[in-house]
Amino acid sequence: MKFRRFLTHSAPGLLGAFLLPLALLSCKDQDRSEDWAGHPKPETPAVAVAAAPAAAPKPVTPVAADPVVDSEPAEEGSVRFIAYNVENWLTMDRYVDGKSLKGSPKPEKEKLAIAELLADAKPDILGISEIGNEEDVKDLQAYLAKAGHPMPHTHLNRGADPTRSLVLISRFPIGKTVMRDDLTYSSKGREYAMQRGILDATVETPAGAYRFLGLHLKSKRETEDGDQEDMRRNEGHLLRREIDEILSEDPDARLVVYGDLNDTRQSSTIRTIHGGGKNPKSLLMIALKDSRGHFWTHHWDFQDVYSRIDYVLVSGALRNSIDWDRCKIIDNDAVAAASDHRPLLVILK
Repeated sequence: MKFRRFLTHSAPGLLGAFLLPLALLSCKDQDRSEDWAGHPKPETPAVAVAAAPAAAPKPVTPVAADPVVDSEPAEEGSVRFIAYNVENWLTMDRYVDGKSLKGSPKPEKEKLAIAELLADAKPDILGISEIGNEEDVKDLQAYLAKAGHPMPHTHLNRGADPTRSLVLISRFPIGKTVMRDDLTYSSKGREYAMQRGILDATVETPAGAYRFLGLHLKSKRETEDGDQEDMRRNEGHLLRREIDEILSEDPDARLVVYGDLNDTRQSSTIRTIHGGGKNPKSLLMIALKDSRGHFWTHHWDFQDVYSRIDYVLVSGALRNSIDWDRCKIIDNDAVAAASDHRPLLVILK
């Protein structure tokens, strides 16, 4: 079909440490996502061109960054980017301290923990998933400013899901953004629209321009609305289509693809997004670690499962623009109280 574009300008502890090397390094699809039993989260059916089935690409080989502990700012001329699922920074029905609350905002202690850990990490650019509307974005900005780390520039992306969105928050002005109306697919004979869409924004920084593609793919929560695995696979194909188009037009694009992809490293969804073999449009996966050398990014409390489902990948043009020794999964004291995900820090130069 002809594509249409609208341009605008504008954590846990010892158990995780014990289980993770077995659970993650084996790369088996036994991990789980964030919104399952015990914490119901309503979703809107996503909506359609059928994506072609993925060829069997070679296993994804991430480029490892050594674990680090410090939270000092990077060198002058570099950019600190954090990708983070903040776990429902929005108003919704939720469980808090064992109680069911209707129409409740994210608990204050969780908001304060997020603001604290982000202020300590000093990001220049934030790629946030699981945030609500414009008022929720302003709320997060207010908490960051109160914590001593103001970030005035934003770009909010809404998909078919009326509840959860993606937002890019930046210390630097956000330049060109792309809004898409063709992120649809067919799955099991039904049509869907991509639930959270694809955030696409370019930021001009002292280290140059970077183009960010932000994602929050379909959760692993079983749903009567469709086959969650096939839906996620199709969303991965839609993202790969956009990556291919961007890199065909500009092979030297400084592209950062990030987000909660809700799948494990060797799943067909992640391999499709990564790209295969010697394909010049393949991405580099940054294998971020925490201070203990562990890779997990999400803790599913209901089943006590630790998973790596959040990622940052970059185009080949950025191979030499990553400060590998200072990239990490943030695991300071505030992380466990903030979200069921852990923040990913990548330093660009």
